[in-house]
Amino acid sequence: MASSVKHLCTNCHDKEIANRAVTWCTECEVLFCKNCEKPHSKSRLSKNHKTMSSEDYHKLPAFIQEISSQCKDHKKKMKLYCSFHSCPCCDQCVTNKHKKCKDLKALSDVLKHVKSSASFQLFAKDLKDVKENLDTTIKYMKTRISTINTQKTKAVEEIKYMRKSINDYLNKLEQDILTDLESKHSKLELDMAEVLQQMEQRASQITQMQSQITQMTQLATELQMYIGLREIETTTSRTAKYIEDLETGDYFIEKNLEVNISSALQSILLDVKSFGDIYINTTSSTLQTKAGRKDEAQNIISKVPGIEDIKPSLVTRLTIPKDMKTTIAIFDCCILPDGRSIILDSYKHLLLLFSHDGIFIRKLVTLPSSLRAVCFVRNNTVAVAFGSHSNQTTLMNIEKNKISQTIQLSHACNGVASDGKTLVISSSHFQSTRVNLNDMSHTIIEEMEGELECFSLFQGNMYATICYENKVCCFKSTGELLWTFQHQDIISQFGITLDQNGFVYIASGKNGIEVVSPDGKACKTILSEADGIEGAWAIDINKETGMMIVSSLICDDNINCHTAFVYKI
Repeated sequence: MASSVKHLCTNCHDKEIANRAVTWCTECEVLFCKNCEKPHSKSRLSKNHKTMSSEDYHKLPAFIQEISSQCKDHKKKMKLYCSFHSCPCCDQCVTNKHKKCKDLKALSDVLKHVKSSASFQLFAKDLKDVKENLDTTIKYMKTRISTINTQKTKAVEEIKYMRKSINDYLNKLEQDILTDLESKHSKLELDMAEVLQQMEQRASQITQMQSQITQMTQLATELQMYIGLREIETTTSRTAKYIEDLETGDYFIEKNLEVNISSALQSILLDVKSFGDIYINTTSSTLQTKAGRKDEAQNIISKVPGIEDIKPSLVTRLTIPKDMKTTIAIFDCCILPDGRSIILDSYKHLLLLFSHDGIFIRKLVTLPSSLRAVCFVRNNTVAVAFGSHSNQTTLMNIEKNKISQTIQLSHACNGVASDGKTLVISSSHFQSTRVNLNDMSHTIIEEMEGELECFSLFQGNMYATICYENKVCCFKSTGELLWTFQHQDIISQFGITLDQNGFVYIASGKNGIEVVSPDGKACKTILSEADGIEGAWAIDINKETGMMIVSSLICDDNINCHTAFVYKI
């Protein structure tokens, strides 16, 4: 567009004169006032130019107004159209960028009848369908928001009901123990009160005799004194015997009231760390939209990016709990379809679950021995390989937090990979096993050469790293070697995964993350120490979402520890 000032004549505006425009020339791409329009319409060069009123011109969408017939790079009129690059171009463009392009056409021929073409009708229908799909999806999302609001309300009610139930139950237990305390205290007090009453009566009798003996000494006759002393002796002996009986009995044993709080109740304060867990459980969408066109002649087919186009963008970093920072050792990791991630801590024999934004959720079930690899299988299930110390791989349901099945093999389990239908378990002893996940039948793959470490699957082929030889290999499903790649930047490689286009990503120790082309002929470093990635060991990509997780060593609060970064590729 030659002028960005609306409703003012372009020529006059250039001369700092504000005259209202009345006409837009579609070929000169300028606005004319009445005075400027007259010579333009009479000029031999421009009298046949197509024009429209400035009011109609300004009814055009802004993005249409911005489209010019002049090349932005060379300021020359575009006369040709390159079918290979799907773009119009000027003569200089052809010289600079389109020398090897064979399918060049006259732009005027391409633009003939464009408004009445089938493409226009199809794109108009596409717009209508997309708008209807947007309306449908907006309605669907509003319904989903209403649904989760209802789910939240229900969850709050369940939490409060559980809290009330616990309170009511604890109140009952409290009342029971208080009643028991009152009963035992009353019995103790009553028994002691009875003995005390008897002792007080005898003490009163002795006190009375003490006062009487003085009177006897002063007033009684010898006979009375003699007999009276015998009576005093009898009473004193009887009372002394009474006290002795009390001492030899259990009357003076100290019976103390004590309370012993239930260990199960006390363990609540020690063992119960949360009221429960809140999960975002994923199910298949019920949304139904109109299918888009699949007419290859009308659609622009997106090209597979080249290796130079791969540039990961950082999404988040996992927040490792403070009490785990110095002890965690990430041997493997995986990205789940819902965006959550799992890291495998080999030293403590457990898996840790993190949210899509990197927040620690919880520990998964602790397993009996050291762990080597983990991968997502399907339906909230992951496979965990136990490494060279055990010939076992387990299938674990992460939502139920329990092992659903254990697979016993004849070889070590160093790597696991799944495409949702099969599970391949690799070994470092020239042998691997394919497991059919429908019937759990086993097939030994013996053709593969090399001591295989980490493993990945893509479109029926198998990919593996051979650590001690610094190799990356691609095999057929039968185990036949298709290609091997070695490069000076790929050293001490461990984790391996692929994206949706078949590019192979390798965690290459201190060198960071390397990408190998699908044909095994080119290599590029995409993440390194400059990006904060050091000692990369584990890597995984969810092919559907394009999310990638990479383990790394970092220094956090002056503490060297393992963590993982999540990227979008």
